[in-house]
Amino acid sequence: MKGIILAGGQGSRLYPITNITTKSLLPIYNKPMIYYPLSTLMLAGIKDILIISSPDHISSFEELFGDGNQIGINISYDVQKEPNGIAEAFLIGESFIGNDDVCLILGDNIFYGKNLPTILKSTVNQMKNMDSIIFGYRVNDPQRYGVVEFDDNKNVLSIIEKPLKPKSNYAAVGLYFYKNDVINISKKIKPSNRGELEITDVNNAFLNANRLKVNILDTIFWLDTGTHDSLVEASNFIKTVEKREGKKISCLEEIAYKYGFIDKDGLKDIIKKYSNEYGDYLQKLIS
Repeated sequence: MKGIILAGGQGSRLYPITNITTKSLLPIYNKPMIYYPLSTLMLAGIKDILIISSPDHISSFEELFGDGNQIGINISYDVQKEPNGIAEAFLIGESFIGNDDVCLILGDNIFYGKNLPTILKSTVNQMKNMDSIIFGYRVNDPQRYGVVEFDDNKNVLSIIEKPLKPKSNYAAVGLYFYKNDVINISKKIKPSNRGELEITDVNNAFLNANRLKVNILDTIFWLDTGTHDSLVEASNFIKTVEKREGKKISCLEEIAYKYGFIDKDGLKDIIKKYSNEYGDYLQKLIS
């Protein structure tokens, strides 16, 4: 399975702090925001990853991660020239995806929970026996989101964007597992009234073919980062958990080491670059 992080968009709601950088490179406590979605893909066991961003910012991601070899993964890069919608990621990434299934995560989505690795690995295994899978998260204000209605067997019955009368309290989050034909489906959908290839239309295509399931994230935290306040709240949440539990959330180097993507010597090479508390934390992993 391949992984795609869509880290484009102007982040206009976050101006002026996104005037000179992209939202996905803003700090969430002690790491760039993109560390969090990248760690989600790594926790799913996905090692071949494509980062898509705008022409102005793609070089910053390349400078940050290189080819990913240092943490034992393969990172490629491509450009979304204009904000033409989430579903365009599958057209941009067509050659990268090849004949594989694909997981798409949005570059501003943060997930945390002790059961997250288990849920992700289970989803990857589910993909072998069923069709595409999205994720639902219970919210108090579903009118703000794409709302997922589903039956007792987690078959998706409907997905409606920002409904006035929601049929459930479950929002569709920015994490999607699709079968390979998502590429052809994305080629067939038409731009919406706002001129974008909507991910909801992709989901509805799978839904209409009875090929869409939902997994519920009832033991996982999903953090929003769309406003100035939510950026601060997300940072404070990460800080609180890390201080209280004495561990790092979305520490890419730790995941790479524990998942066998790199060995002890590889981790030692990384540690040499950090003469701070982050490096001390990594050192404890092999001490």
